Amino acid sequence: MFKQIKSFLSSMLDQDTCTLEFDTTVAIVSLLCEVSNADHHISTKEEQAIVATLGKILNVDSVKAQQLLATGKETIKSSNSIYDFTSDLSHLDQSQRINLISAMWQVAYADGHLDPQEEAIIRKVAALIYVDHKQFIRTKLAVIAL
Repeated sequence: MFKQIKSFLSSMLDQDTCTLEFDTTVAIVSLLCEVSNADHHISTKEEQAIVATLGKILNVDSVKAQQLLATGKETIKSSNSIYDFTSDLSHLDQSQRINLISAMWQVAYADGHLDPQEEAIIRKVAALIYVDHKQFIRTKLAVIAL
C-alpha cells in the first residue's frame, strides 16, 4: 500500500523536483492531520498513527516524521479548506490515491472511534481526488479488518 506512494515520492527526488515533492509531502501530512483534528482533538494514538504512516510512506525516522507532523499541524491552521491540499495531489495515480484514503482511514480509526467529522473529511477528499464510492467503502472495510 505505502510502497507506491513511497516510490512516487522517491521518483520525485530522482526528477529533481523538490518543490513538487515538498508540496505533495505537505499535502499528505496535512490531510492526515485534518482527519485527526476533525473532532477538534488530536489524540496521542492518532499522532502515533500519523508518525507511523509517514515513516512507511516516506521512509523517514520518527524524528523527521514528528517534524512533518508539526508542519502538518501548523499548515492546517492557516489553510482555508482541504481543497488547498487536494489540489497538490492531482498527479497521483489511482492506486496512490487509494493508498492515501487508506492511510486516512487508519488515522481515523487509530483511537478506536470513528467520529462522523473524520468520515466526512475522508469522503470529501476521496471525491476531490477521484476515488469512487465503491473503492472508498472497500478501503474502509479493509482498514477495519486490520
